[in-house]
Amino acid sequence: MPRKMFVIFGVSNILWMVFAVSQAFKVDIFPNESKIFTQIGDSVSLTCSATGCESPSFSWRTQMDSPLNGKVRNEGTTSTLIIDPVSFKDEHQYLCTVICGAMKREKAIRVEIYSFSKDPEIHLSSPPEVGKPVTVTCSVPDVYPFERLEIEFLKGNRSMKVQEFLEPSEKKAQETKSLEVTFSPTDEDIGNALVCQATLHIYDDDSPPIERKTTKELEVYISPKDTAVSVNPSTRLQEGDSVTMTCTSAGLPAPWILWSKKLDSGNLQLLSENATLTLISMRAEDSGIYVCEGVNLVGKDRKEVKLIVQAFPSDPEIEMSGPLVSGNPVTVSCKVPNVYPFDRLEIELFKGESIMMNKIFLEDASKKALETKSLEMTFIPTTEDTANVLVCLARLPIDEMEFEPKQRQSTQTLYVNVAPRDTTILVSPSSILEEGSSVNMTCSSNGLPAPKILWSRQLSNGNLQPISENATLTFMSTKMEDSGIYVCEGINQAGISRKEVKLIIQVAPKDIQLTAFPSESVKEGDTVIISCICGNVPPTLIILKKKAETGYTVLKSTGGAYTIHRAQLEDAGVYQCESKNEVGSQLRSLTLDVKGRESNKDYFSPEFLVLYCASALILTAIGMVTYFARKANMTGSYSLVEAQRTKV
Repeated sequence: MPRKMFVIFGVSNILWMVFAVSQAFKVDIFPNESKIFTQIGDSVSLTCSATGCESPSFSWRTQMDSPLNGKVRNEGTTSTLIIDPVSFKDEHQYLCTVICGAMKREKAIRVEIYSFSKDPEIHLSSPPEVGKPVTVTCSVPDVYPFERLEIEFLKGNRSMKVQEFLEPSEKKAQETKSLEVTFSPTDEDIGNALVCQATLHIYDDDSPPIERKTTKELEVYISPKDTAVSVNPSTRLQEGDSVTMTCTSAGLPAPWILWSKKLDSGNLQLLSENATLTLISMRAEDSGIYVCEGVNLVGKDRKEVKLIVQAFPSDPEIEMSGPLVSGNPVTVSCKVPNVYPFDRLEIELFKGESIMMNKIFLEDASKKALETKSLEMTFIPTTEDTANVLVCLARLPIDEMEFEPKQRQSTQTLYVNVAPRDTTILVSPSSILEEGSSVNMTCSSNGLPAPKILWSRQLSNGNLQPISENATLTFMSTKMEDSGIYVCEGINQAGISRKEVKLIIQVAPKDIQLTAFPSESVKEGDTVIISCICGNVPPTLIILKKKAETGYTVLKSTGGAYTIHRAQLEDAGVYQCESKNEVGSQLRSLTLDVKGRESNKDYFSPEFLVLYCASALILTAIGMVTYFARKANMTGSYSLVEAQRTKV
């Protein structure tokens, strides 16, 4: 083959290979559209992919070289541009450039922005009322681009108005667009629906537009009317009477009712929010004009009624000077208030069927004025008066008073109280007990009404400390400090009755101390004091004894102390102290050792004089200590009392 032909063939092959490679290398963008629409605040992803190139190089930019407000993520043969969130500044033509060796490819896609995130809002200028114009506003908030917006307002299935916004936006901004419709509701509109429908045409092709719709039920109101009042029994009343007034009013929604009284100033004093107003025990000052109002959201309607309350006055009033106590005098008063003319008034007081007192007021009335008149009497109630009835009867015999009653009366049932009495206390098993025992103290008291029981403990200052309101006071395991005076009181509104009981808790003797002073070992001729002290209460009997061949010899002791003057050898031996009371006894012993002197000659040394004087002083001190100790712990004399059930 000629060389020239070989060269031509080689160049052709190379050109063919380059053409084949360039045909295999291409770039695509997803979404596979030339233009996409995304809403402000959403997220958008643009993916650029390369085929026919193993190691492509990607870059993104906007057509106008504006800042790229997104994040780029490259993975192999794809590159993704993520914009989150989307805003007005992201509305651009985006260009993806891919380089593969010496080759370069580009692909573009346009991102257009819109805002249509909220449903329309329906607002009424006032509550819809039959026959009165009302303006309905249908608003679409935060819309862009509004030149592609269309709003339609419907009442039921009927279109009331359609509005398009064709003027172009001068700036990129979200705006609120609305339409207004004014109409006068009718009865047929009740229960109808108001519909506000918004359509945004953002697509240029045959794709459907975006629609949002809000529906609101039309609540049509009727202002209150035909308000009426019924009065029972009458608008003309007597003092002490009751009256019921009922008000009705028509409207939609059903009006709520307000009852008021017109004051002298012309203002209204609210009395009730119920349809029915009941006034009881009326007085002359209750006379006046009463106003009923039917009220709803769109209006009010009122009706007035005039009440006249006439005298002769209210019923008599029965008062007592104090509670009724059997045997105690009480004054009863029968008052007739605000009477006129009182010079013809007669008052009678009955107890049961028996008249107790009557009084006629014959004095002239010096002026025309309402006055209170009364009679009083004192009597001594008994228990037989209980359930009897006091009757106060007032008569005013004036024939020309057409509307006033001729008489009025009041009654009061008597309840006679009996002051507490015969209060007793039952103690079981006894009021004198051994520590640790249980005891029940039950109190009873007679009276009317039945007295309330109150248990207290008397303190050292004489005051009472309340401890129980039960009839029975129980100590499950007594202690010595529970000893004392307990007081039971029977109490009712007529008086108080009390009873006392003294509780004594005994303890067996303990803590005995038997001592020899100055020592348990002395010399012949010394003075020795044998002393026995019991530290617990109640008082115990203390006996000092000395052991002899035939038994124990009781010593004559003073305050538990026995003094040996000039001790002899025969004074040596065992001494014993016995402490006993009703509950038990306790023993203590000691051994006294008396040593003989070296010489039997009588002598009187200065040392003996000092010892003798000291012994005398110590003896006196021990005596005083013993006296005060026994005074504090063993107050009073001890007597044996048989422990048995006691009734106080």
